[in-house]
Amino acid sequence: MAKVVAVTGNEAVANALRQANPDVCAAYPITPATDIMQRFSGYVADGLVKTELILVESEHSAMSACVGASAAGGRVITATSSQGLALMWEILFIAAGDRLPIVMPLVNRALSAPINIHADHSDGMGARDTGWVQLWSENAQEAYDNTLQAFRIAEHMDIRLPVMVCLDGFIISHCIERLEYLEDDEARRFIGEYTPLHPLLDVEHPVSYGPLILSDLYMEYKRVQHEVMAGVSKIVLDVAAEFERISGRKYGLFESYRLDDAEIALVILNSAAGTAKDTVDEFRARGIKAGLLKPRLFRPFPYQGVADALKTVKAVCVMDRADSFGGFGPMHMEIASALMMNGGKPALINKIYGLGGRDFLPEHAEHVLSELNDIAKGGKVRTFKEYIGVKE
Repeated sequence: MAKVVAVTGNEAVANALRQANPDVCAAYPITPATDIMQRFSGYVADGLVKTELILVESEHSAMSACVGASAAGGRVITATSSQGLALMWEILFIAAGDRLPIVMPLVNRALSAPINIHADHSDGMGARDTGWVQLWSENAQEAYDNTLQAFRIAEHMDIRLPVMVCLDGFIISHCIERLEYLEDDEARRFIGEYTPLHPLLDVEHPVSYGPLILSDLYMEYKRVQHEVMAGVSKIVLDVAAEFERISGRKYGLFESYRLDDAEIALVILNSAAGTAKDTVDEFRARGIKAGLLKPRLFRPFPYQGVADALKTVKAVCVMDRADSFGGFGPMHMEIASALMMNGGKPALINKIYGLGGRDFLPEHAEHVLSELNDIAKGGKVRTFKEYIGVKE
């Protein structure tokens, strides 16, 4: 039975972590993720979890402690944002390469310089090739649900990979929403007991993590790592189907919104998708067949599914809340790769929006959909990459 509450995204994620009852949490505060670890430390102090809380001196140390604890055989969590994730960079690759099922909420925030504490996706996109599974969340409900499912995905015996759950800083992390929690017993049954795999503390079966591998075997190791990642999508769908049975909430690899007969479409992540959906509805009311695709699983990227979802659309705009300086936005490059499976159609343009927390407004979505409508009617593409909402 669901429990209806009014909470922030950070509070929702912290509650999901409490329900998972991890063995170890290594914590270091950074805005806007601080509140997750602050709330979780309260659960530890109040005896609501059995977690060993390790207070460290940096995010690099936090992820290092997580790697050690996970290799030792524990269920392990942390949380971070922005520069904190960047400081973890070296250890992110180690966590994934050693197949350690760490769960980490990432409260998306712009990277310096200049210093900015507000939401964009430069942190998560910068870490997209570290070998971590990435789930993205439109609102606090999705952030809570994704966090619960992240444990099942990460800890699946065919996967054993770390998972980051992405949610927009302040927009989701600090805003209060209506939310439905699973009851504790139900959530814990769904997540299940943790089963260690090759733990270092099993002295009867000694193992080694992170050995030196030179050119004779390194490439083979990385190919296997890719093959494991390629199996994640099926597990994500299996876990989502089980979650739907207990919650009534349906999840896939991505969400298709009014795409079945769409002639124009936006591709957009996280909180801005809600604003864009309203504008799609307005265009539909005018008789313009607009639609939207919102990725949920970004790594591994569901190329074939996305290609199939967009194959009948005439013009698509990929909305990136991160930039690749000197290139297209990072999500645009993924969508372009997917569309090559259909011979490079439909027409594709890229908009950069919302950097450093700049508001994404309905008029921005209207501007883009109007441009797409012109292209779909045979108009010329004016620019392949454009910054919207920029002050002149």
